[in-house]
Amino acid sequence: YDTGLTALEDSAGGLSRAMVEVVEQAGHEPQLALLKAHPDLAGRLAVRGELTSESTAEQAAAGLGQCAPEQYAAFRRLNERYTQKFGFPFILAVRGYDRDGILECFQSRVDNEVDVEFDEALIQVHRIARLRLEALFTKDT
Repeated sequence: YDTGLTALEDSAGGLSRAMVEVVEQAGHEPQLALLKAHPDLAGRLAVRGELTSESTAEQAAAGLGQCAPEQYAAFRRLNERYTQKFGFPFILAVRGYDRDGILECFQSRVDNEVDVEFDEALIQVHRIARLRLEALFTKDT
């Protein structure tokens, strides 16, 4: 609480809302840096086993660790196209998706306008953070 948090933030939802507010107030450049720090889905870090334990578990639950070679190739092509167009990696809170659903979402979003996709990527970052906070708060109870 020394850093300005109150009892209102002492829950997954409250802390998530506070984090969203900080990101929204940060401005474009810090937001872009946040997006750029995100790993590619089914990308090199995943293949090399260098994701965080949370990302590894989320991607594994979505079946991304069991992609057929043609699916990995599709992810690789989409990751390259997406990053070239938007300047940051494709971000999706994958919980509740399977490989086909993720690819479908990826293929749809790569055609978005830059400002629309920037906003959507931030929404996905917030969703990932909220889901992880909920898991942490649940684990602690």
